[in-house]
Amino acid sequence: MNIYWFLPTHGDSRYLGTSTGGRAITFPYLRQIAQAVDELGYTGALLPTGRSCEDSWVTASSLIPVTERMKFLIAVRPGLISPSAAARMAATFDRLSGGRILINVVTGGDPVELAGDGIHLNHDERYEVTNEFLDIWRRVSAGEETDYSGKHLNVKGAKLLYPPVQKPYPPLFFGGSSDPAIEAAANHIDVYLTWGEPPADVAEKINRVKLAAEKTGRTVRFGIRLHVIVRETSQEAWEAADDLIRYADDNIIEASQKVFARFDSVGQKRMAALHHSKRDSLEISPNLWAGVGLVRGGAGTALVGSPDEVAERIEEYKDLGVEHFILSGYPHLEEAYRVAELLFPKLHLAQPEKNGGQFFSPFGEIIANSHYPKQKEANRS
Repeated sequence: MNIYWFLPTHGDSRYLGTSTGGRAITFPYLRQIAQAVDELGYTGALLPTGRSCEDSWVTASSLIPVTERMKFLIAVRPGLISPSAAARMAATFDRLSGGRILINVVTGGDPVELAGDGIHLNHDERYEVTNEFLDIWRRVSAGEETDYSGKHLNVKGAKLLYPPVQKPYPPLFFGGSSDPAIEAAANHIDVYLTWGEPPADVAEKINRVKLAAEKTGRTVRFGIRLHVIVRETSQEAWEAADDLIRYADDNIIEASQKVFARFDSVGQKRMAALHHSKRDSLEISPNLWAGVGLVRGGAGTALVGSPDEVAERIEEYKDLGVEHFILSGYPHLEEAYRVAELLFPKLHLAQPEKNGGQFFSPFGEIIANSHYPKQKEANRS
């Protein structure tokens, strides 16, 4: 099981849908989150992409020298950059970071934003580009000199002079719920990502991808993107969930859903169908809450509950075949610590060694200047 966190380059806050409790996204703040991810034992962190975000490549590159272990899951955007140039960028990052890049292939689902970047293709055409892009990218990244003539892309003599550290190339992550997206995943992708849907829906999607991959002679691993609201008790967690959207009134929700409705992303439509723009019945599956999606695009669900409850839900997804869990919480710095402290012990994750295993520090403040504090399980329900 690999647990990742999230670098909120599109903004961070204690609440959704308001500037109240908001935080400026500065380099020192992102550095704090990245170093927490590095220190606490997360596998790495996802950086979002799009015009509402700071550029993921520039941000991740700036964080290489202030981290040691964490991996950066960074987006490539077929259609916005040539596959050979993207391969060079990925290889450079991989070499300079010592093998710490993962590639998140993002086709895009907002026609308005895509038009602003010069992409004027419909949904299925964009996935045609994605297939061609990845065909070229994989060949070039694996060291082949490549000639390719497709419907959308054409390269001649494309090659990579400085190879990546990871072989044959950095792993490819990808999410998409439509038939063309499933086809692209089956043809090219190492890890298929889904947003947090009820387990039965995730199982159905996993089976679709597996069957499609089998037809191409490939196997695909699986991951899930979720928010997490974990507290010492279930009651505290659900109170925190309600508090997160306390300022998101009906006008804000309506305005947000109007924007999301223009997307031609099948995954976004599946997210919207979980809450129907209403606050009632947001627990759509045990401990799975759709409140985030009222005002946030993309991943719109959160696991909510006590450490035992959230761990049980994660184990359910793991039993379906999910190996990679990309989590987040508001605000991301404090919640990175909270998730590591409350949830990691329930998942039996290995903790990173410090200074070759010789590091020692008491867990908590020394009592009366003399005694090391002892661990006690909270006796709360």
